[in-house]
Amino acid sequence: MTPVTRRTRRVAAALLAPYLTAVAVVTLSPAPASDETLGTVRAVVAWLARHGLPVTYLGVEAVANVVMFVPFGVLVGLLVRRWWAVVLLAAATSTLVETVQLALPTRVSTIQDVVMNTLGAGVGVAALVAVARARARRAAAR
Repeated sequence: MTPVTRRTRRVAAALLAPYLTAVAVVTLSPAPASDETLGTVRAVVAWLARHGLPVTYLGVEAVANVVMFVPFGVLVGLLVRRWWAVVLLAAATSTLVETVQLALPTRVSTIQDVVMNTLGAGVGVAALVAVARARARRAAAR
């Protein structure tokens, strides 16, 4: 995918553990976000909709799932040489999360979350590829 230094790999590996821990906390905590937090999100979504922006709560949730896995694509992409392997690992990780959520009475497991998480990892990998290509073009121009 892109040449990566040992130092970059070490940093990516060091950041991956806390990132995955944060994902686990967000996705596997027994209770979802508080009513106050959800109420705030719903109020902001309603305000945006009243002002002509076609935003829905479900749309915000879908985008949040994409955004949550962009770092996965970047960090794992720095450690794994094949972009498709990163995407498969993201799909497997997300499927594991959703499977565990089936056993948690306050969580909701959906296929959409797996798709959106995997898409987010793909966005992260695409960003890495774009940066690598830009660097290669700049180096070739010198």
